[in-house]
Amino acid sequence: MTKRRGLLLAAAMVIAVAALLTPVQRARAQAIGVDAPYVPTPWGVVEAMLQLGKVGPQDFVIDLGSGDGRIVITAARKFGARGFGVDIDGSLVGIAQREARRQGVASRVEFHEQNLYLTDISRATVLTMYLVQRMLMELRPRLIKELKPGTRVVSHDFDMGDWKPDAHVTVPVPEKPYGPPTSEVYLWVVPANAAGTWRWRSTLGGGPVDIELGLQQTFQMLEGGALVGGRMARFEGGRMHGEQIRFMLIAEIQGRAVRHEFIGRVDGDSVSGKVKLAGGGEADWSATRVRRGKIEQR
Repeated sequence: MTKRRGLLLAAAMVIAVAALLTPVQRARAQAIGVDAPYVPTPWGVVEAMLQLGKVGPQDFVIDLGSGDGRIVITAARKFGARGFGVDIDGSLVGIAQREARRQGVASRVEFHEQNLYLTDISRATVLTMYLVQRMLMELRPRLIKELKPGTRVVSHDFDMGDWKPDAHVTVPVPEKPYGPPTSEVYLWVVPANAAGTWRWRSTLGGGPVDIELGLQQTFQMLEGGALVGGRMARFEGGRMHGEQIRFMLIAEIQGRAVRHEFIGRVDGDSVSGKVKLAGGGEADWSATRVRRGKIEQR
């Protein structure tokens, strides 16, 4: 979705939803200072969000703008997760708390009346949101900075501009009160920081060679250049998925172009994994970062 289209869709949604509210509801939304009126996430979309986020018993789910609590409550009741939701509307927080008790999950979930911009999100392994794109763009730097690599971020209907999703599904919603009878669900996996300069020694083409790799990172996408045995090599297919790094180097070895695929796990300033050799088979691979870069956000 382009930035312009996202802004237009956000504006259209707010206008369309506001038209459905009673005068009392509109006055309350203005009084508590919400950025957009509360719209419940359709139940089919709740299921799709939690499934796309691969929520399970090991997860801690945080929902920003949790409304009546249905996402966090469903995550606990159906998927065994724990977590909490925040909403600026105290009456909705009360509804969510009562519903959590009614469904028997109050020991695993909490709901707080709180400004979502001030909420500590660092505990999340899954973060869910149904917020207009402007709000997502304001939150985006915090998601990269404060969430652990591998955290899954799931958004209903709105994307995050140049940060392209790792997965995306369209869910039929025939009863949707605005727009087309479908909802979009987007997933991002927070990437580890792999930017900078890495060095290691690897056995390529039958003998050990020294490799230096410089990486630039924009969200989960990697670009770079490498020296293999002191000679320039081509870098392709660089991508992060949480802590996992994957890329290919095409180097000239003994007079021919040789392609090797590297897959590993970034842990601070070290990475280890496997390299798939051009002639078949694989070998262990590890590298050390000698200069750290940063994740760029366009």
